[in-house]
Amino acid sequence: MERLDYFIRRLLLIVPTFIGITFLCFTVIQFVPGGPVEQALMRMRGGGVGGESAATASEASAAISAEQREALRRHFGFDQPFLRRYWRWLAHDRVGMRMASYKFPNKSAWALISERFPVSLVFGITGFLLTYLICVPLGMLKALRHGGVFDIASSVIVFVGYAIPAFALGMLLKMLLCGTVESMWDILPATGFHSANFADMTLAGKALDIFRHMLLPVLCYMVGSFAVLTLLMKNSLLEQINSDYVRTVYAKGAGTWRVLLGHVLRNALIPIATGFGSVLTLMFAGSVIIERVFEIPGMGSLSMEAIIGRDYPVFMGVLALTSILGLLGNVLSDFCYVLIDPRISFKGNG
Repeated sequence: MERLDYFIRRLLLIVPTFIGITFLCFTVIQFVPGGPVEQALMRMRGGGVGGESAATASEASAAISAEQREALRRHFGFDQPFLRRYWRWLAHDRVGMRMASYKFPNKSAWALISERFPVSLVFGITGFLLTYLICVPLGMLKALRHGGVFDIASSVIVFVGYAIPAFALGMLLKMLLCGTVESMWDILPATGFHSANFADMTLAGKALDIFRHMLLPVLCYMVGSFAVLTLLMKNSLLEQINSDYVRTVYAKGAGTWRVLLGHVLRNALIPIATGFGSVLTLMFAGSVIIERVFEIPGMGSLSMEAIIGRDYPVFMGVLALTSILGLLGNVLSDFCYVLIDPRISFKGNG
């Protein structure tokens, strides 16, 4: 009952927290220069769009009549009181998902998000699973062979990979393996999520094509968290191995693997359980820079395009979805704690 009350409180707190996050961001974007009204004014003068300076926007505004500016404000809803605009975005427009994109007026924010969702979902889940499936066993082996040749050699490799920025590694791998430099190998595709003739391939061919396109981006994504998770697992396992209860189990004649799998592993997993909740935000897991390097049409690149182009409906839609999934992920992490160690008490928390 105690745990049930805790999780109910956590779920109920999602609502005010979500409103606070979105209200703050909605407020900020109202005062950012170069918004939809300013961009429309520049287009009316024949100027550029997106990323123009505030001075350029002011020049455009000066050349347009007050009636035209007011008509644009009404068109984008900026003539309404601020709180009414926020309520309309929150309730009527379903957290902005029903709003039309400023950049693509014939598409809603949800239509654009749903197009990118499958790509980022496959990309994120693959990276998440591979990271844990490799780092947890590797951390265990490093703990069992602490101070040995394997531990030292693997630490060097892990830290060298961690020291290289993901985007730099991506550019280097493209040069070596994607034929961007004539003297190097051309064995993997350089960009995109699948080939142009993807629809004509067999099921096995489609799987192989996606695998070849995902190999390098997923590798670059994993590099950032590889060292942290591996060492966290190793240190957690070492702490448990040196505990009194483990020495007692050894004294009763248990073998190393029985002690490790039957007693130590569950307790060692508790510190890394915080990352389990991120499974709900995996569609945004890919780095924006990595998606740009490999030209992957994912959620990261969509959010960046929305920010640069001042496409507020799409940006707020992505923010709303990210916030909800992130808040649910935190609750999921706590639930994972309970599954790993039922002795955990939440009394006085929340």
